[in-house]
Amino acid sequence: MGFFSRIANLWTGFLNIFVSDLERKNPEAVYESAIEGRIQRHRELKKAVSGIVYLRNKLDAELTTKQAALKEIQAQIPVAIEEGEDEAALVLIQKKDELIVAIGEIQADLEKVSAQAEDAKQGLVAFQGEIEELKREKHEMLAKKANAEARIEIQETLDGLSTDADIKALENVRESIHKTVAEAEVGAELQDDSLDSKLAEIKGKAQDASARAQLDEMKKQMAAQKAAAQGDVKKTI
Repeated sequence: MGFFSRIANLWTGFLNIFVSDLERKNPEAVYESAIEGRIQRHRELKKAVSGIVYLRNKLDAELTTKQAALKEIQAQIPVAIEEGEDEAALVLIQKKDELIVAIGEIQADLEKVSAQAEDAKQGLVAFQGEIEELKREKHEMLAKKANAEARIEIQETLDGLSTDADIKALENVRESIHKTVAEAEVGAELQDDSLDSKLAEIKGKAQDASARAQLDEMKKQMAAQKAAAQGDVKKTI
């Protein structure tokens, strides 16, 4: 193999790879191209079938015409014989024989063409069914492709999400809350140890002692009043 042949093969291989890659990336265009190609082929087949049908119809019409002519000649022959027109009768008989041969040939051709026409029509219908099936396949395959791409995108999104950031954020929030609670506890402890809290405590104790003293004094006064009342009762008696 020569140098230029190897270069040509290499270039052909590169183009095949490039085209295959384009086809994988754009399957809808590939399906559309295949469908359009089949539609074009369907049009060509339809023209061919119409030609066969036309020939069948033409043979059928010709057969009908010749059969009518044969019937007419067959009716004329006896008349010619009865009239003694032997020459005319001979001509009519020759035409009759020719028509019989022609009719046989036309019938044979018509049978063949009719069979071809039926096969062609069935093939045309089947080909139309293949086009419709390819259209359905296109929609189904493109839907599968879209669903697969969506699942891949979702999976890639999930794979790209890291829970480390969320965990770190939660830890920071928890630490911040714990620090705030600690600050509150320290503030309470400092408040308990402050001079103001001690003075408040002393004031509370003093107020309690004063109240107790007043309570004792009131108890004494009430006891004295009770004793005086009892003494007055005895004097009266």
